[in-house]
Amino acid sequence: MNESDFIAALRQLRISPAARGLEDDCAVLPFGNETLVLTHDMMAEGTHYPPGADMADVAWKLVAVNLSDLAAKGAEPVGLLLGHMLGPNDERFLQGLRDVLEAYGVPLLGGDTISAAPGPRALGLTAIGRATHVPVPDRRGAKPGDTVWVTGAPGRAMLGFEGDANHAESYNRPRPLLDEGRALAPHVSAMMDISDGLLLDAWRLAHASGVVIRLKRENIPVADPARLDECVRWGDDYELLFTLPPGCECPIEATRIGCVEQQDGAALWLGDESFETTEGLGYQHRSP
Repeated sequence: MNESDFIAALRQLRISPAARGLEDDCAVLPFGNETLVLTHDMMAEGTHYPPGADMADVAWKLVAVNLSDLAAKGAEPVGLLLGHMLGPNDERFLQGLRDVLEAYGVPLLGGDTISAAPGPRALGLTAIGRATHVPVPDRRGAKPGDTVWVTGAPGRAMLGFEGDANHAESYNRPRPLLDEGRALAPHVSAMMDISDGLLLDAWRLAHASGVVIRLKRENIPVADPARLDECVRWGDDYELLFTLPPGCECPIEATRIGCVEQQDGAALWLGDESFETTEGLGYQHRSP
């Protein structure tokens, strides 16, 4: 099974309405007078970070990618639950964890620690947030006539991974856009963060909303214009991708990169190129 097949199978199980059909990165759960936003992401050695990586950076990134999911919901972080597999350089992991918790003022609530046979490590984190605006932004709300926007410049993490010192932090210590997400939440029709590549995540947003997204190549502000096709397929950028209703001004610094159209064939267009499936659009997990 690949990731999409497995998630499709999960949809056949008993799931809560809070799960949003498993078509979003977070569960949204009304709780008393509040609305909780919950997400869980994992990182595996050799897949999400290279063997020998500074474990301080790994700890930072593990927290940051989860906070990025909260940012895409306009949520305010409440706390974190850590699933940690003991291994080399745990002291550095603790230092990075201390750094990111202090940087974003987020407390650790608990979690679990295990040891296992030698081999690649897997780490997990659950982030709990409080919605700052209801309804909470969703992938499923884009409508024909909306405009499509992105923050930042996709491709910076790719360049950082390749060794470009100017972009190293984008890969090693990404910055979740919590303030920007809260500013956008009252205005967007749909929103998500870019973790698996701009094209793949734009396709997912279009598919979830039942629309077509048409992107203009010349409008996309990638980190290296000469490598646009790579920049829009490489993940790990954690920028925000969102749609705004007609006439709505963007309240943050972002770039308009396309429009939303009525569903008619392919879910995604990049210039004159159409994409009916997700194949080749970005990173997707597959069974070994």
